[in-house]
Amino acid sequence: MNDRLYRLIALGLQACLWGGDVTGEERLPKRGPAVLVANHLAAWGPIAVISSVPRRLHSWVIADMMDAKRAPDYLRLDFVERQLHLKNPLSLWVANAISKLSVPLLTSAGCIPVHSNFEEMLVPFHQSVDRLVEGGFILIFPEDPAQPLDPIYQMSPFKKGFVRLGEFYFQRTGRVLAFYPLAVHLVRREVQVGAPVMHNPHANPVGERLRVKHTLERMIHEMLAGMNRDVYFRVPAPR
Repeated sequence: MNDRLYRLIALGLQACLWGGDVTGEERLPKRGPAVLVANHLAAWGPIAVISSVPRRLHSWVIADMMDAKRAPDYLRLDFVERQLHLKNPLSLWVANAISKLSVPLLTSAGCIPVHSNFEEMLVPFHQSVDRLVEGGFILIFPEDPAQPLDPIYQMSPFKKGFVRLGEFYFQRTGRVLAFYPLAVHLVRREVQVGAPVMHNPHANPVGERLRVKHTLERMIHEMLAGMNRDVYFRVPAPR
């Protein structure tokens, strides 16, 4: 998919589904490498970021979503029944119909499949570094679905593994990678871009993964609180 077609699709999502704004866009470089990290909000996070942020983004996507055989069942359980509240067999029919469009669309858009099995776990990192070296932008929604959802921020804690992109990128290029927090606010229909968090390749790897992921989480919480004053008191003061 060329950049023009990608932008047409993004404009279509903006016009038909999102209709929101992006603030803080000036913080993003015109050209990568950069990693964008956002809260998920079910299907709304990806829709909001792709339609609002005027950059060509390569999104991490669950591998089942990009597999023609596995996508219908994944969509049925994760989206059609959970979000649309449809029951089987109608839910399976709807999921099949969606997958016939979504699988080729995600593939042609340059999305990067994320596998859960150990043998293929490093594949998305290598593919992502390839895109970063080319000056691309990687989009990641690293919330852990196994963790409880915070009722205030509508976010689960982040997994830390995505921060390894900074390690792999430094190994390949000798340069430091920037991670940008993005806060998606559904009610205000706004995506806010925060200041970059720079990966430190010389720090202890495990400690650095935790630092980056916690910092990004906190910044997204603060941006969401700034867009919704009712939850401001829940944001911990910086230490």
